[in-house]
Amino acid sequence: MGAVGSPGEVFRVFLKLGLTSFGGPIAHLGYYRNELVLRRRWIDEEGYADLVALCQFLPGPASSQVGFTLGVLRGNGLMGGLAAWLGFTTPSALVLFAFALGAAAFTGPLADGFLHGLKLVAVAVVAQAIWGMARSLAPDRQRAGIALAAVALAVFVGGSLGQIAAIIFGALAGYRLCPSDRPAGAGHLAFPVSRRQAMMALGLFGFLFVLPPIIAGAGGNQGVALFDAFYHSGALVFGGGHVVLPLLQAEVVAPGWTTSEVFLAGYGMAQAVPGPLFAFAAYLGAIVDPAPHGLLGAAIALVAIFLPGLLLAYGMLPFWDRFRSYPAAQAAMRGANAAVVGILAAALYHPVWTSAVLSPQDFAAAATGFLLLTVWRAAPWMVVLVLAAFGTLSAML
Repeated sequence: MGAVGSPGEVFRVFLKLGLTSFGGPIAHLGYYRNELVLRRRWIDEEGYADLVALCQFLPGPASSQVGFTLGVLRGNGLMGGLAAWLGFTTPSALVLFAFALGAAAFTGPLADGFLHGLKLVAVAVVAQAIWGMARSLAPDRQRAGIALAAVALAVFVGGSLGQIAAIIFGALAGYRLCPSDRPAGAGHLAFPVSRRQAMMALGLFGFLFVLPPIIAGAGGNQGVALFDAFYHSGALVFGGGHVVLPLLQAEVVAPGWTTSEVFLAGYGMAQAVPGPLFAFAAYLGAIVDPAPHGLLGAAIALVAIFLPGLLLAYGMLPFWDRFRSYPAAQAAMRGANAAVVGILAAALYHPVWTSAVLSPQDFAAAATGFLLLTVWRAAPWMVVLVLAAFGTLSAML
């Protein structure tokens, strides 16, 4: 694992990721792995998979939580985590805010082709992540079997419940089948988070979950109601990304804050920008009526939807690290890490593959992207350009 850096370094690295990470939360994990595990060596493969497993357990945007915890680790504390979140979220939030103000449009056949090319990028990135993680995290029969069982659970149970069930199964199977040969404390992740800080974060999570709806109900304060709507959406969703959309629709369309047509137009634009889909909140906060809206509404909605997941991740770090230091826990984590590979494999098929590969030409393009990443070691942004150009040109022919 690399030496401790600075919040400024963390911000610069995650800003680059925020500008180039297309494809949704599963693809983001692949981008993180390329940049932070393989290239910069901020963390090893097992430690990275441990963080992915932790964030899959927690409600909130899983990929943003992984990035936040990596920022805490590299940036030596909370400021590093906030730098990671700001860097990764700012580009997409600004684009979606501008779209809400009518400064951008993304419609028509060429735009659809461009978006389709970005979906093919996700296929290549996720496939590369699975290829690399499977070789290091499921190298033997036991863990390969756990990964295969995780695929079945994720497919047949479905949704966030299937993902959580797969990780729990992987941990139990790993405890029985994958005894750890590392001494207690090996592979320690030294998170600069004290138990007191962690308990304060967990306490603040509960406080903000309970108090704002009481205030909004008693005083009719629209700003508090807006914060509460987005905070509860972020706090109650497992799996992040697309899973939060029905909750957001219920919070902003049902009470008449916006129309279904305006809501879906913003969602379509959110598919075309890099970074977290939760940044869709910036668009919604800007267009809701009554006030606050505009810049203030966008800021309230954006902070509120991310805050519960980040508070939970920060609050769990010291306890998670202590848990994983025991030999029995290490064995369980070996199984859970293998299950993460299976979850990613299931996600590669649906929704990544099923929404992107619609023709033999699409398959050829996705395979080209995969080979560019794995054989020629091309930078992800180059693959984004190549496949986005393919999608755009295909729409013109």
